[in-house]
Amino acid sequence: MRWFAIMPLRWKGLRPIAMLAVGLVLSACSTMGYYGHVAAGQGQLLMHRRDVARVVEDPGTDPALRTRLQLAQQARSFATRHLDLPDNRSYTTYVQLDRPYVVWNVFATPRYSLAPVQHCFLFAGCVAYRGYFSRDKAHAEAARLEATGDDIYVGGVPAYSTLGWFADPILSSMMRWDDDELAATIFHELAHQLIYVKDDTAFNESFATFVQEQGLREWRASRGLPPQEGKDKAMDDGFTRLVLELRDRLKALYASGVDESAMAAGKQHEIADFRVRYAAWRDGQWHDDRRYDAWVASPINNARLLPFGLYDHWTPAFAALFHHAEGQWPAFYAVVRQLAQLPPTQREKLLQQWLDYAARS
Repeated sequence: MRWFAIMPLRWKGLRPIAMLAVGLVLSACSTMGYYGHVAAGQGQLLMHRRDVARVVEDPGTDPALRTRLQLAQQARSFATRHLDLPDNRSYTTYVQLDRPYVVWNVFATPRYSLAPVQHCFLFAGCVAYRGYFSRDKAHAEAARLEATGDDIYVGGVPAYSTLGWFADPILSSMMRWDDDELAATIFHELAHQLIYVKDDTAFNESFATFVQEQGLREWRASRGLPPQEGKDKAMDDGFTRLVLELRDRLKALYASGVDESAMAAGKQHEIADFRVRYAAWRDGQWHDDRRYDAWVASPINNARLLPFGLYDHWTPAFAALFHHAEGQWPAFYAVVRQLAQLPPTQREKLLQQWLDYAARS
């Protein structure tokens, strides 16, 4: 038996870190303990699903929850009818969890490298994380990796998708999001069910991120809502650039060939300098908006930097493809499928051409 799940997410105000993923694959390369853990976790979700319609009709359902579930069903219908996304039972059931997150992801890198510790699975290919339904198990794995000298990072994830292997439920952990975030996540995850390329996270996530963003624009317009303000995205993009600059500086340091003591000192210097540059950027451009302060103040290591820039690298290229398809979803998806079938090098070359075209436009 093999189960596969992957979930990119966003948290309000911290998009680069929020777009985490959980990869749960049961295959020959998995240990029996991990196999049993994810089997039990997935099984518990399947056992506790309830049809959204029944939850909504239940007189004992909290009115606020009823309203959010009704909105989710409207977004689910819009995804199928207007965005040409898969028409299945995903996001038509609900699970009330007994914890704040459904899974916890463990990221790891060597102490002086930004190359992730990879986990390779039969259907998903190789991914830079491992997901656990138990916080304690995630932290135990993180402690094991840290004891070997790796940098580690553990992040809670409110939801994940099985890419159509199962009818994915709406989870109580998703109810913390605002209306836009909830609808956008449904669009994003259904996009993964439509097109997914093994071993190409940047392609998969950039594609789903474009569908999410364009879908949300059309969803808001269909409801008579104005376009979203651009401040949040501009801040996200600016903060991502700062973190990517830190990552580039660390890469250069790790490739420099200096001895380990100099490497350790240089690493801490670059992180301290990043915090100074962040404060100047925040105060100079955003009038002391402090939404990223907690992240910056928390311990920073290589593993914590892994998710940045990965999930939207090709998004402008997909936007250009959508414009070239005259905003027609079926035509757009047809082109994306053609790209998905190409060898990786050729696919990346064509995406780079579209990215360059988008930059010139």
